[in-house]
Amino acid sequence: MLVIPAIDLRDGRCVRLVQGEISSEIVYSDEPVEVARMWEDIGAPRLHLVDLDGAFAGKPKNLGIIQEILGAVKIPLQVGGGIRSLEAVEKILKMGVDRVILGTAAIHSRELVAKCVEEFGEHVAVGIDSRDGLVAIEGWESTVEMTVDQLAEEIAALGIKRIIFTDTRRDGTLRGPNLEATKKLAETSGLKVIASGGVSSIEDLYQLKELEISGVEGIIMGKALYSGAVHLKEALQIMEEKTGCAQKG
Repeated sequence: MLVIPAIDLRDGRCVRLVQGEISSEIVYSDEPVEVARMWEDIGAPRLHLVDLDGAFAGKPKNLGIIQEILGAVKIPLQVGGGIRSLEAVEKILKMGVDRVILGTAAIHSRELVAKCVEEFGEHVAVGIDSRDGLVAIEGWESTVEMTVDQLAEEIAALGIKRIIFTDTRRDGTLRGPNLEATKKLAETSGLKVIASGGVSSIEDLYQLKELEISGVEGIIMGKALYSGAVHLKEALQIMEEKTGCAQKG
């Protein structure tokens, strides 16, 4: 199981929000490129970049910083936040990003999802963000009358193979991940799931690791790493101990 550090970008800085609220912003670094290098040096197999400005604006806003990070590290990057057109997906993949994550766009345009699958295959994933069981969109500012399980079923039918699942009530809170919802989503959808939101301890990692058999293939970690609640090297070692082999990107 992969452990993937998150780098959330806002105004060119590396920040973290609690439950997606701008008012809760904590700035961890003015140098996100250096943060990316740090995680790579410790052993991260890939990085998860979120364009927060893009998520709220509805179009990518931090492509310059993302390009700089691409030039600074060798590990693969996955990028989400405000990517809502085929042109945006193509542009970001051509930059050298390994995987683009569709969020709000997957709700508003199934046609876009289908076209992305047809053209880019597994280089496109869908982020499913949950608020009280319903799908949250547009930077988590609103929800739609659809459950995460319903959305997963629909996008699986379109050919998507992988989802990033975030319980927005847990994100940035260090309250622990929503294990029950993560397991259910993986088992009912049959999709590969990367869990995100709420990891606060080594024990959380062991519990998530138990979900690998259900289809959970990775864990995105943000605040737990930046606050020092969990050290990346230790998290990577735990996953290697449990699997008996080194991680691969």
